[in-house]
Amino acid sequence: MADKIDINLIDTPENRNTLRKYLLKDLIKMGMPTDKALKRVRQLMKEQEDNLFGKGGLAYSLGKRSIHFFCNYFLQDTFIPKPSNTARKLASVHYEIWDTLEDLFIHDSFDKLELVMPRGAAKTTVCDFALSVWAHCYKVSTYTLVAGRTEQDAVEFIRDSRRAFEENPYIRFAFGELIDSKFTVNRLELELANYTKIQAISSTSSPRGKKFNGERPTLLIADDYQSKVDVLTQEARDKKYSTWVEDSYYAGDKPVYRDGKKIKMGTKYIVLGTILHKDCFISRLLKDRTYKHVVRKAILDDDVDKLFSKGLWAEFKKIYFNSHDPLAIDNAKEFYYQNEQAMKFPVLWEDKYDCLTMAIDYFSDPTAFKQEMQNDASKIGEKAFHNITTEPRETIEKQIFVKTILCCDPAVETKEHNDFTALLVGSVTPNTFRWVRKGIVERLEYEDYLKKVIDLLEEYKDITHVWIEKNTFNGADVRDIKKSINENPSLKRRRIEIINERQNKNKEAKIRAIAHKVDSGFFTFAEEDTEFTSQILSYEGERYTKHDDAPDLTAEFNRIIDEVVVDRRIKFYDW
Repeated sequence: MADKIDINLIDTPENRNTLRKYLLKDLIKMGMPTDKALKRVRQLMKEQEDNLFGKGGLAYSLGKRSIHFFCNYFLQDTFIPKPSNTARKLASVHYEIWDTLEDLFIHDSFDKLELVMPRGAAKTTVCDFALSVWAHCYKVSTYTLVAGRTEQDAVEFIRDSRRAFEENPYIRFAFGELIDSKFTVNRLELELANYTKIQAISSTSSPRGKKFNGERPTLLIADDYQSKVDVLTQEARDKKYSTWVEDSYYAGDKPVYRDGKKIKMGTKYIVLGTILHKDCFISRLLKDRTYKHVVRKAILDDDVDKLFSKGLWAEFKKIYFNSHDPLAIDNAKEFYYQNEQAMKFPVLWEDKYDCLTMAIDYFSDPTAFKQEMQNDASKIGEKAFHNITTEPRETIEKQIFVKTILCCDPAVETKEHNDFTALLVGSVTPNTFRWVRKGIVERLEYEDYLKKVIDLLEEYKDITHVWIEKNTFNGADVRDIKKSINENPSLKRRRIEIINERQNKNKEAKIRAIAHKVDSGFFTFAEEDTEFTSQILSYEGERYTKHDDAPDLTAEFNRIIDEVVVDRRIKFYDW
């Protein structure tokens, strides 16, 4: 029981100072002059001396009016750095979030909030964890439903919430034992002794129809509700958005008015997340005027591309990517430490975001960094190819080709979600224009893939080279293809070189590098190969395209064909 808690742990000089500080802020906020507020604080502390922190005491009543105070006192082991914990010093943005939550619940200024924050900004802890604990301690919310990205996220949320009610001495001393074995407590549901409930579900479950004691959720939170799968295609993006709009509408209740006066708040909605695509669920919700929107960036600069491409950061990049220096990374870091003060830039959370680490993350993958840390989707999801030139295969075959290669990117599995096996017969004419004479994307079993390669070699007698991606079969397919060639009377007399190498280059950069060549007509494709060309035209980026086998193999063809030298020797290469 609460009376078993040592009062010496609760009634400390530090906690009294916190109480005084927030009492003063509360009184000044209500319009009391500072001198009178100071006097009133001393009076209250004296009057309530016997019950500053207990049930119905001064801290209890102040916490209901101030989420700021609740978090700094009742949840101090989460939010206040101490020798006994690993908490970070909060940034101003976290206090701004609590201000917004007070407007949402205490002042009832609006009903819907969208909070778009960078990765690692503690939005889950500062917002939905802190809010749900506060709301259920005071029964401000009788039924909270939290939708996480995965079921594991949901399980962890319930576990953290239970620990706050069950183990936190400050909450237990003021609110009593809220965890009772008579009530339902499991990995996804937490019924409290004050007849309120917190339930967590995954984003694949619908909140529609959920009730507790005959009532719909009073607080509905969607935390990282969308995943990368939800932004791969336009259909997936449309589905995620429409599902939330429809389900959330029917999951909650509207406010209740009587004689023109609101007697019950409507369901409160909070959506937390990061922009994954310029047309994703989070991006679309930013256009919904029924929501209050809060959007923040990790680096407080409007153009990180410009920031990292000039001055000392440009020099850092040159050192960091020096391929001739085996100590390039260490030397780049040393350069930063020598110029640290001049290279620092403002960040959202100084105790969390380190300038050097963020710079390295940016240089490693600028697009992902701008998406996850800057909530910048301006370049995310843009189509790489806008126009594609096609001609009938019969017309293409009338060209005079000087080089021809067969490019192969095999796939292991043939299930619907797996990649396709991609095959490309490509040639160049004397003017160096590229001609994709045959482009194939099919789901092929291993033996069918081998047979298809041999069939293409027989069909296109001017193929002198075969390029095979090594990542999939690690050279086993090359050995079987060599064997088939040697057993084939017509092929074994051909001068065919096999190039077997791994793909190690940045796929996104490699594909986008040929975009202008394809758009300009430098490449011509057979108009019969619609599945192949459709994959190319639908490419929106490695992270946002379900299948990119065709554009990836086309980019490899563009690279390798310039390296091919046609001679009369027979060689088999295994690179």
